[in-house]
Order: sequence, then C-alpha cells, then structure tokens
Amino acid sequence: MAPENNPALVLNADFRPLSYFPLSLWSWQDAVKAVFMERVNVLSEYERIVHSPTFAMKLPSVIALKEYVPQARRPAFTRFNVFLRDRFTCQYCGTQRAADQLTFDHMIPRSRGGRTMWTNVCTACAACNLRKSNRLPRECGMFPRRYPYEPSTQILQEHGRQFPPNYLHESWQDFLYWDTELEPA
Repeated sequence: MAPENNPALVLNADFRPLSYFPLSLWSWQDAVKAVFMERVNVLSEYERIVHSPTFAMKLPSVIALKEYVPQARRPAFTRFNVFLRDRFTCQYCGTQRAADQLTFDHMIPRSRGGRTMWTNVCTACAACNLRKSNRLPRECGMFPRRYPYEPSTQILQEHGRQFPPNYLHESWQDFLYWDTELEPA
C-alpha cells in the first residue's frame, strides 16, 4: 500500500475526533511532521515504514493532539452544514440524498424579504424546491418536517457520526465510536 493511502485519524487532546463529518484525517506527511514537532502523541501505527537516510518509523494511524483545541461555539453557516443539520434529507418529501443532489430552500423566499440564515433555510431536493417556488409554506401546503434552527457544533458532530466515511481503518474503530454502548462479552 502506498503511503498516500495511510491517513492518520486526528483526535483532540480529549481523544475525540476533531470532526466526524468530514472525518478529521491528516496526510501521512502532516502526521509525521506533527510527530517530529512533538505536537501529537501516536496512539496507533500502520505496519508501513517510511525511511530517511538516518531514520525509519512506522506511519501513525491514530494521533492525538497534545493541546486541546476548543470546538467553535457556533458552527459556520455553510450549505454543507445546513445539509448536515438536516441529515441530508429533503425537509419536504423526506428523501435522503447525496449533497450534490440537494439544494436549500428559503422558508420565507428572498423575493419576499427572507434572509439566508439558519432559521430561514432548510434542505430540499430540486423537485420540492421547484414545486414550492417563491411561495410561503402555508400558500403551497408544503411544510418542513423539521423547522430550521441554528444548530450547535455538538449537534452537527452528532449528526456527522451517522454518516461514516466509505473507508474506516480498523485501528480507528476504538476512537470513533467510543461513546456507544458496549455489548457484554
């Protein structure tokens, strides 16, 4: 396996991932650099070894920051974070879709003075957004399943845990879902 296929899972100093969605991963180069700069502790390693003329080391697969990085109190208002808040689900028809198949809808349309903000925007599929058009929910009988709200960073992290990436290295498992209930042995 090529080194570029060996990203390191990055944990905060409290051993929680910096982000679940997207999963906080660093390239093997960034992870090795952080090890040499003594900014992280290595918790797990790949079998892959990298060499320099005078040194050899296993690539880190899980690293934890030595200094805690506080989470932002208020998440950035982005299209992606709106989709994550709404769990990538159209708030009108209830279908779950990939991010590239979603839009966001203004509850109070911009043409009627509605603003682009957390409490006025919800996730919609293209068909529902087109059907609602520039009308208010009561005018078209289309009411969202969940009304828009400003989420906390913690809520977005919880929602992100519901969408694991396509690839999870076995050494990451104990650090990604540590807060789930364990089955008795």
